Formats: sequence, C-alpha cells, structure tokens
Amino acid sequence: MQEEEEARPSKKARPDPAAGSGLTPFALRLAKQLSNYKGKGDNLVFSPLSVYAALALVAAGARGETLDELLALLGASSRGELAEFARGAAERALADRSGSGGPLVAFACGVWHSEMVALKPDYRAAAVESYKAETRAADFHGKPEEARKEINRWVSEATNGLITSILPEGSVHSETATVLANAIYFKGMWFHPFDKEETKMKLFYCLDGSSVRVPFMRSDRWQFVEEHDGFKVLKLPYRMQQPQSGTSSRDRTYGACSGRGGNVDECHYEKSDECPTNPDERPRLSMCVFLPDDRKGLPSLVDKMSSSPSFLQDHLPTRRFPHKADLSDMLEDDGGMFMENVFHEAVIEVNEEGTEAAASTACTTVKKCAAPTTVDFVADHPFAFFVVEEVSGAVIFMGYCVNPTTCVE
Repeated sequence: MQEEEEARPSKKARPDPAAGSGLTPFALRLAKQLSNYKGKGDNLVFSPLSVYAALALVAAGARGETLDELLALLGASSRGELAEFARGAAERALADRSGSGGPLVAFACGVWHSEMVALKPDYRAAAVESYKAETRAADFHGKPEEARKEINRWVSEATNGLITSILPEGSVHSETATVLANAIYFKGMWFHPFDKEETKMKLFYCLDGSSVRVPFMRSDRWQFVEEHDGFKVLKLPYRMQQPQSGTSSRDRTYGACSGRGGNVDECHYEKSDECPTNPDERPRLSMCVFLPDDRKGLPSLVDKMSSSPSFLQDHLPTRRFPHKADLSDMLEDDGGMFMENVFHEAVIEVNEEGTEAAASTACTTVKKCAAPTTVDFVADHPFAFFVVEEVSGAVIFMGYCVNPTTCVE
C-alpha cells in the first residue's frame, strides 16, 4: 500500500511540476495570508522553506485525500517529488560552507513519536534518508512536559540559540502521538560588506504616515538592481567562499550570468577546486529587497507578488555594471570609461552539402560622464525582502519591514 500511495499522483496537484517549484508560490500565498492576519502595520519574517519541509515531512506519512490536499498545498505531484527537493536542499543548496568562508547554514528535521507506538519502517526510512531527520521515542504519555522541553532544546541548539522555544506550554500532552519539526539557521556575510562609517541616521516613513529615525547602510558600489513598473528590486549576494590568500581580483573565477541586453555580470563565487565546473550549478545565496515606488505601496506590491507563481524568479536582478574599469590604453584623453554592453549573435546552418556559420560580438563603452543612469535605491519606506538560493529557487526566509524600530516576528 505504501508503494501504491507513492505512485498515485495527487488529483489536485499540478501535472509534472519541476522539483521544488511549488515552494515559491507557496511562500507568496502564505506571506499574503500572514500579512492579512497580522495586519498592515506589523513587521513579518518567516521561513517558507522550514514550513514547507515540515509539511512535506507530514505528507511523507499521509495517504488518500489528506495526501492529495497536502500535495496540492505544496504544489507537488507526489511524495517522491517532495523528498527529492528536501534531499537537494539539505545536501546542496543549504550545505554548510562556513569552513571555506561561506555562509554558516544548518538545516535539521526531527521526528519524535510516542514510545508506546513505533514508526512504520517505510516512514522512518523516508524521514532519515530524504529529510535527514533524527527519529526519537518520547514519553508523551507519562512525561509530556519533559518531552516538550527536550524538543525545544533541540530547536535551540539547531538555531544557535536564536529560537529557544517552539512548543508552548500545554502543546504536548498525554495524547500526543508525534511531533515533526524543522529548524534552519543561517549566517552569511555580504559579498561586498557595507562600510560601518557610512551608516547614517535618517528618516523611515511608515504606512500610517508617521516617521522614525533609524540607521541606514549606504554603498556607492554598482549593485544588482532593476526597475519595474511600480517597484525596484535590489539583490545583495552573500559570499560563498573566502578569497584565497595571495590571489588578486583578476585570479577570481567569474561566471557569465546573462542579463538583459547581453550584459555579463560578476558572480559571487571565488576560485576553488570545490566549485562545480558549470557556474550555473553553483549554489548562490542572496537577499533580494522589493521596494515599492509609493511610500504606502507595500500592500499592493504584496498582492502583485502573490498573483503569479513565478513572480520572484521573474524579477530577480541579473544585471550589474562593473564597479571599476581601466580602459585608458584605448583612447587619447578618455577621461575614464565603463564597459556598457556586450552583444553577441551567432547562426549556423547544416545541410546536405556541409555547414555554414557566422558569429559577431560587439562591446560598447561609455565615458564616465555618460555612464548608465544611476538608480538610487533608498529603502526609506516599507519593503519586502527574501533570502533565496537562486539555483534551486529555495526561499529560505522572507518578510516585510514596515517599521525598523519594532521587533520583526
């Protein structure tokens, strides 16, 4: 029966979805619901990936209509698809890279079951192998409070003490059968850190029309930023590996990330023998900030984001102009220039007689005085933010900031 349930696709789920592609629309729908629940004037932060992983762990033990409903909610066609995504997230996208100077990441799942009832072997195997979960028996019947505290200690350790309690008093009792939990910890350094001396106190304008003075980080570097109808998006990459000592910026490995207009942009992976050969396969962790043009435009931007399953991926910035360029050997009295665009076209024709092919590449530069229009990204009013792993599309954290002086929950 276990295999039959696994093979049977959900009646409500999407047909043949890509692995894990249900996470982003799930995240955006949940964000809208949480926004409505908390109210328009509250900050919000949550981990779509953590909620998704915990519900996927529940789905691994479900069947019938319950399984159908969970698969539809998570945007997956089968338990196997969810398990594949969980394995990929744990082993690759969220692998800890702190040893090489990258982000410190912890992704953990736990299954506690009543010591009076054993887990089914197939479920235990799925939890351990696909979700890398720890499975433990607990005395829910005789010592529910001790079991609750044990699970809270596990969460505290997994999150490096940032979350000390997930289960409130009374949530575990003598009738509790299982507790399924997920915990994620992330600590990453910007690829280009901000200068603390440049941080200044300025006004932040809230949705209710009031304003508060808060510290603003500032940078004059060229950034990954794009303008859209009614909002701007800024992408701040995290450092994925520590630069090797004795290497200059020219020794670093850069990936060709195709942007609009054929621009070639700097990727944020340093040269390393551990890097995959194909730059497109390297995990890339970034924070993306969605800033509405209107100071009170966050609610409508939230509605727009939740209206399309691919909204986040469709609006991730891919274009960035180089911070510096030395083209002084090209023109007399050039006054400093920027590389603006690289355009490429290629054609090939194969027929009975042979092959005919052609290619052309053109590079355009501009003088500093004619550099591309500067986009000022000033987050002085409510905005949305995402911490994403771009290759897998995993939304690790997301939320809204409507008042930086209040706690984000």
